[in-house]
Amino acid sequence: MKTLTAAMIAGLSLMSASVSLPVMAVAAAPASPLADPGRPAEDVARDAARKPMELAAFAGMKAGDRVVDLIPGGGYFTFVFSGIVGPTGHVYATVPAPAKDYMAKKTAVIDGWAATHPNTTVVYSAGGFTPPDGPVDLVWTAQNYHDLYNPMGPSAGPPNLLPINKAIFAALKPGGVYLIVDHSAPAGSGTADTKTLHRIDEAVVRKDVEAAGFVFEGSSDVLRNPADPRTALVFDPSIRGKTDQFVLKFRKPK
Repeated sequence: MKTLTAAMIAGLSLMSASVSLPVMAVAAAPASPLADPGRPAEDVARDAARKPMELAAFAGMKAGDRVVDLIPGGGYFTFVFSGIVGPTGHVYATVPAPAKDYMAKKTAVIDGWAATHPNTTVVYSAGGFTPPDGPVDLVWTAQNYHDLYNPMGPSAGPPNLLPINKAIFAALKPGGVYLIVDHSAPAGSGTADTKTLHRIDEAVVRKDVEAAGFVFEGSSDVLRNPADPRTALVFDPSIRGKTDQFVLKFRKPK
């Protein structure tokens, strides 16, 4: 056996003194879904008015959820939800067939997002609503329920929203949530303003959705604006981005 000399022992001591132990990396807290660098600048500018995180919290959205964003427009909420549900969840941006053509430029933006976010899929529905495979936790539609009353293509007779609401009911798991945000029309106006002002009476929405089997769970005032007279077109510069909006939460019974 080789004997260690004093010089060799001293050398080993010097080496051990100069070696630094590896530092364990501490995982950073997840960034806010609003901080995703892929979000368009115009979306970020609208966050204060649209309050997406407050609305998602009211809906009960969480990591791992399967969420349908019905009639997603330019994908504003789709992009935020992608960050909330995370890699174990999924967002289905669902575009009904009659809306595909007039939303073509907007859905191109969502297609681009889906190409870099595997938890997002754009679904071009053959009819009013095509559910994804398997039950979902939440169906969401914002500022577009009134459009279901407006013909977006050839249509015969007055719209009947019962089939689409029943399809949504069937797509949700027991206990799942259906959340609707839309521009308020004057109480008692029914569907008279859906095409002219792009507003709807919230009482009509409640009646429609409850008829499909949903239970009304509550509403949020987070987007209320009592200063809105509810008589102007929602795109009018005097009120655009500041309309009085209702937020209604419905649940499929367990």
